[in-house]
Amino acid sequence: MPIIKPISDLRNKANEISSLIHKSREPVFITKNGEGDMVVMSLAQYGQLQMKLDLYAKLAVAQSQAAAGKKGRSLSRVMRDLRKRIRESE
Repeated sequence: MPIIKPISDLRNKANEISSLIHKSREPVFITKNGEGDMVVMSLAQYGQLQMKLDLYAKLAVAQSQAAAGKKGRSLSRVMRDLRKRIRESE
């Protein structure tokens, strides 16, 4: 169930909202005059959301390439390249 708070709580109880966000690991929806206005989330949640969006964008590119008939690399080739990159970074 979403956590919804009025904008006055954001102003008057910012520390409580911060604690709530970190404990629940969920965003808090802020209302203004009874209408949804903004979403507040922790920096860690935001980072995870950004990583998911980046992954979805990459998957969309791969899907469109596959639909266009382009062949990708084999799993064995990908694994070989990853192992090589890992060895080089050590």
